[in-house]
Amino acid sequence: MSNEISLVTGGNGHLGNNLIRLLLSENKKVRTTVRDIHKKEPFKGLDCEIVEADITDKSSLKKAFVGVTNVYAVAANFNMWAINPKVEIYDTNLEGTQNVFDIAKESGVQNIVYVSSVASLDFTILPANVNNGYNKDRRNWYYNSKNDSDKLALELGEKYGIRTVLVLPSAMIGSEAFKLSYSNNLVLQVLKGKVPVDTGITLNWVDVKDVAQGLYNAMLKGRNGERYILSNEKHTTLQESVKIASNLYPELNLKVPHKLPKWLLYIIASLMEFSSKITKKEPLLQRHYLDMFYGLKQDYDISKSRKELDFNPKPPKIVFENALEYLKNDWEK
Repeated sequence: MSNEISLVTGGNGHLGNNLIRLLLSENKKVRTTVRDIHKKEPFKGLDCEIVEADITDKSSLKKAFVGVTNVYAVAANFNMWAINPKVEIYDTNLEGTQNVFDIAKESGVQNIVYVSSVASLDFTILPANVNNGYNKDRRNWYYNSKNDSDKLALELGEKYGIRTVLVLPSAMIGSEAFKLSYSNNLVLQVLKGKVPVDTGITLNWVDVKDVAQGLYNAMLKGRNGERYILSNEKHTTLQESVKIASNLYPELNLKVPHKLPKWLLYIIASLMEFSSKITKKEPLLQRHYLDMFYGLKQDYDISKSRKELDFNPKPPKIVFENALEYLKNDWEK
């Protein structure tokens, strides 16, 4: 095993844990951060060092960065909704990015692969491409946080002289999940027949293991200051997703949802948002989601990632089928 330490922040998350497994398979020495040191189930059987640290707490990060050469900055708030999204999502992600780079500079870290998101891309020109600039839509705090933390990571990498490579995943699904991610939960809702209508919002499914491989390749060969999309080229509609599940599990008698007009979905979203203010729970649908995504074909140009990172994702249908099988066996109650 190499003596060079690779640090993965947020190793108990879906992507972080799959990345740790990949790094160990490549005979790398791995350290990871978790916010609660007592939650060790995701690391059972894994020969990695676990350190309790939070990206919003600089003092806790310092011990995690000691002796580290390569950092995979995976930890972030990936929630699309919060009671106070400005503080809980936006401020957390910006502060966390600043702290990671500050401590990396102090600790002599040489390389950072920073996990951004396709949320930071400009969707007005399709397929979305890193050369088209940033997302100009500022209606969602999660999207705002990925936009601005993406820019901040590049600025700090240049300022501190740290080789910084950014990767932008789409909706990651698949196995080795120790908590239900936002994207895996969408797949589970399909499996449980809880998609009553097609909201006109499309998904770009990608296997979390393919993304983990993309991160590893980005560390090996990604160019400093560059951004790489880790997704599939083509989107999948909700109707197509349900049809895939229905064909795979005909015994479930899944109903393919009908697509509703935007004006009617607007009314439904308004009622859900009102209810959310009372229950303090995330509404299943929000009006600004419809404004941002209704009818949007989430297609991406990944030619740069294919050429420079040897990124070769599994086709979305296979990705979705594999995720369905995993969730049916391990998560369906």
